[in-house]
This record gives sequence, C-alpha cells and structure tokens, in this order.
Amino acid sequence: MAKTFQNRRLNPVILIGKIIALIPQFPRMIKYIKKVKTIASDSQLSIGKILEENAKHHGSNIALKYEDQRYSYSEFNQMVNRYANYLLREGVKNGETITAFLENRPELLFLIAACAKIGAVISLINPNQKGKVLMHSLELDRSNHFFIGEELIPFFEEVKTSLSGNTDHKYYWISDQNITDCPTHYIELKKELEKADINNPATTKQIRANQAYANVFTSGTTGLPKASRQTHRKWLATYYWFGKVNMNLKPNDVMYVPLPFYHTNALIVGWPTALAAPCTMVMRRKFSVTHFWEDVQKYNVTAFIYIGELCRYLLNAPESVLDNNHNVKKIMGNGLRPDIWHQFKKRFQIKNIYEFYGAADGNVGFTNTLNFDCTIGWSPQNFKIVKYDVENDAPIKDPNGFLIPVKKGETGLLISEISNKAIFDGYVNKEGNAVKILSNVFKSGDQWFNSGDLLQDIGYRHARFIDRIGDTFRWKGENVATAEVEGIIGDLKCVEICAVYGVQIPNNDGRAGMATIVMRTDESCDIEVVAEHLHKELPKYAVPIFIRIKDEINFTHTHKIKKFDLKKEGFNCDGRLYVMLPKSNTYVPMDKRLLDEINKGVYIF
Repeated sequence: MAKTFQNRRLNPVILIGKIIALIPQFPRMIKYIKKVKTIASDSQLSIGKILEENAKHHGSNIALKYEDQRYSYSEFNQMVNRYANYLLREGVKNGETITAFLENRPELLFLIAACAKIGAVISLINPNQKGKVLMHSLELDRSNHFFIGEELIPFFEEVKTSLSGNTDHKYYWISDQNITDCPTHYIELKKELEKADINNPATTKQIRANQAYANVFTSGTTGLPKASRQTHRKWLATYYWFGKVNMNLKPNDVMYVPLPFYHTNALIVGWPTALAAPCTMVMRRKFSVTHFWEDVQKYNVTAFIYIGELCRYLLNAPESVLDNNHNVKKIMGNGLRPDIWHQFKKRFQIKNIYEFYGAADGNVGFTNTLNFDCTIGWSPQNFKIVKYDVENDAPIKDPNGFLIPVKKGETGLLISEISNKAIFDGYVNKEGNAVKILSNVFKSGDQWFNSGDLLQDIGYRHARFIDRIGDTFRWKGENVATAEVEGIIGDLKCVEICAVYGVQIPNNDGRAGMATIVMRTDESCDIEVVAEHLHKELPKYAVPIFIRIKDEINFTHTHKIKKFDLKKEGFNCDGRLYVMLPKSNTYVPMDKRLLDEINKGVYIF
C-alpha cells in the first residue's frame, strides 16, 4: 500500500453543500446518467446518427472553426457525406480498416466521421512518428487505403515500400498548403471529392454501438505504441457523460480544442462535448503557448479542454493582460497536478475545473462533477481500489486468494469490473489484452480491468490520482509516489519541469529516488535551496538521492515525460549531477571518483 504525503479525505459538510447546490440540475443529470448506463451493444445510435440529427435540427449553428475556415452543422455533415460516399465508391467495406496520417485539420475529422458513418475503422497515426516507430504503427493495422497529408508525404515515403502487401495498396494525397503537386501513384483526394454525393449514406442506419470506428495508439512511454479499439458505444458514453451530465454547454458556447485528434482527449471528450450542446468547436493545428489566449479572445472561447502539461506551460509563460481578460467559465481535462491547481485557477480566474480520469484502453472513468480542488472526482461505474505491493509489483491477496479493497484515505491499484455494461474493448493486437485483465478477483470467474494506476480513496466514491504503478518505487521500506515528489519539486519557482523515478544503487536494497530537473532561465536557484525545500516538505525516505540538471526533458506526443530513457540512464549519465551522501542533508557534485565508489557499492544509503 503506497503512502501519500497529503492524506486527503473529502469534508462531508462541504460535500453536502455542493450536492445541495446541484439539486436543481439532478433531473437532467439522472436522465443522462441512465442513458450512459443503458447504451445497448446492438443500439443503432452512433456518431453518424448524432451528426445527422444535429444537421437536421441545428443546421445553421456553427459546428467547426479552424483558422479562417468555418462550417455550420449542415455544411459539416455534407462534407462528411462526401468523404463517406467516396469511400463507399472506392469499395471500403463495413469493418475494414483505413489509415490516416495527417496533422490536425478539418480533413482528419471529416475522415473520422465518414468512417463512423459507413462502419469502417480509421487507424489514427501520430503525425510525429517517423522511421521504425511509424512503420510499426502502420503494420499493426492491415490496411489497403492510406490517406496521407501533403505535409507528411516525405516521412511516409521513407517507409512506404516496406509495407506488407503494398501491391494492393491505394494511396490518397490530401493537399494542405498546396506547396507541392500530387505525387505519382497517389490519388488527389479533394479533386475526387468534388464529384461525391452530399446526401446521408444509407449505411449510417446499419451501424451498431458496439462497432469500432477508430484505432487510437497509446503514447508508447514504455515501448512501442499499442493500438486500442474505440467503439461508438464508448464515444456515446462520453457524449452523454461529459457533454450532457457534466459540462452541459449551450449552443452559444465555444469549445476550444488545441489537442490532437489522433488522441482520445480531443476525439472522445472534446468533440462529443461540443456536439452535445450543440455548440461551436475550435480546432487548432498544434498547441501554442504564445497563441493560446489570443485564440481564446479571437474566437470568444467559453470552455476548453486541457492536459496537465498544457496547464503547466501556460502557467510558466510570462503574465499577460489576456490571462483573465476572457470569457472562459469551464475547462475539462486530465493531469492538472495538485502543485499548480490553485495557482492556475487563481491566475486565469477559472471557476469550474472538470478534471477527469480515463484511458484510451480502459472501461472506467472519473469526473470532478462537484468541482472539488485537486481530485479526479467520482465514478458511477463499478470500481475498486485494492491493496498493492509496489516492491513485488503485484496486488496483495487475502488467505483465500482474493484481492483486498483499501480503506478510506489509503492508496491502491484501481480496477474496474468488466461486464456487459462496462466492456473492455482492448487492443488490436490481442496479446496486449491479457495483462489488462484480472480474473477471480473477488469471486471465482469474475473479471476486472487493471488500470495500472495508483489512486487514493478519499471517500464518497471520489478518488485522487497518485501515480503509475511502474513509477512508484520502494525505498527504505516505504513506497514513494513519484507524482507527489514531482509536485513538491515543482513548487520551487526556479523549476520549469521535473521527472522523478527510482534507480538501483549497488549494495543497497530497493530503489533510490532520482530527479531530473529543467531549471527556468528567468529564476536563480542553487542546489542548497533545492535540498532545504525537499527536507522541509518531504519525509526523509522520499527525498531524492540524486539530482540531475538538464536543459530539456523529452516528451511523448501526448506530453508525457519519457521516463523510460531516464531510468535506463540512471545516475551513470551525462550533464550536471548531484548526490546526497549517507548521513548528509546536502547535495554535492558528482565526480568520477565518487561515481566509481557508488558503483562499487562503497556507500550504504
């Protein structure tokens, strides 16, 4: 069971007050919670059906803005129909996979929606991938139709000839800035679309909720990416849950989505939330700190979706008159860390933060419906937080071999029951499913989804995110949650970003803490200040033994720190390195002699 440095529990008096304030909203919320829970696998409700209903009843509302382009709900649906009818004419069948490799722009969304209407599955390749990783992702889904953006042709061409069975492949070129001409052996998609029918395809009525419409790739923080299946049912659940139950936006709202649509935050949270209003969604090519608040003002944004590091980037930017000169009332996202939560909320004057928890491959979600600070909120699904042995990397079992739920205030592994109402859709490569399914958990024959995350039970079905099980490490007989140590280090004004992880030291048990820190250039800070702060805020076992100073830290495309590489390098690394030797409270610079002695096991920490 992992200890936490801030053992939060919900205050029942505050909880009751928030619930009373929400009473007028209960009929609406209960109605749509029931909708979430009763979406049948064979239901004919689908993404395409939602788009067609919005076009019919709200056709003149603006659905999408991108740079200087805008599409009403009617125009958006017609564009999707062009794509869908063209794909059908090209022989793309229900259940067949197509591949899309282009940056965030309307054409990507049209393709996604078109596949949803005809029953095809779109494989959303991360446009930042190149070489072997790109090849790996392309080969995971057997596709004969490749839709490539003009901006990414050079990277695709590097691997194209190595694709399996490429004699049957069709390649479609999607123009961008029209800097180049359509390459040989590619079909110029936009020219072909001019002849396509704009009417709703008959196939929409045939789609069932349990069908997949997209494959979304995991971030690949611990290896090559895996493709997770995304179903209409899962999308519809977020449509009701985030769109109708929680955010409850109105037609005159504007939802800003600066995140990539090859990832689930934009695809199955941001987009359906806008469609549920139905209001305008603003799509951005790439997230920009410099232009974020300019966009918010330009498009009169009232809500936006975030990921945690996006918030940190905005907070680290120089203060501006635009910081609170805006109309943003609600934001939603995941990963807003406790160490910057209050600061972010105060600086940008944002009252409602709908922090949520979920995963592309998961069957459970939490949302901060009651707007508590520093929590992922609650979940209506059947979940448990169970005791976990970090040192042996396994759940703790009782004498009968069953798992043990934690008590209120304790931390453990989040698991969620797999059932007809909470389906685990899994990965395209079925071999990846086994590690995510736990069997015979509380009784013989039951199955539960293994989230791989440590959460703290703070009471009343609410939880707080602590760490990934692979990140938490054991030192001096205690479990250290890296996310909490990172939060404490992040409180220092001189720290721009940091990563904490455990490393093995010869002749020492467990893993010692190590922190890689990127310092801010506009703030002065010395290592003595860091040491003093850590000893003041952390228990002794959680104070990192090693501090590494770097100019930058590498991130995945979803802004997750690439800890795998840092762990692999450990303290035998380049750059400025400091160590806190046994019986010392200060850091000293690492030199060759000291490094050799540590590697020989001279020091018992």
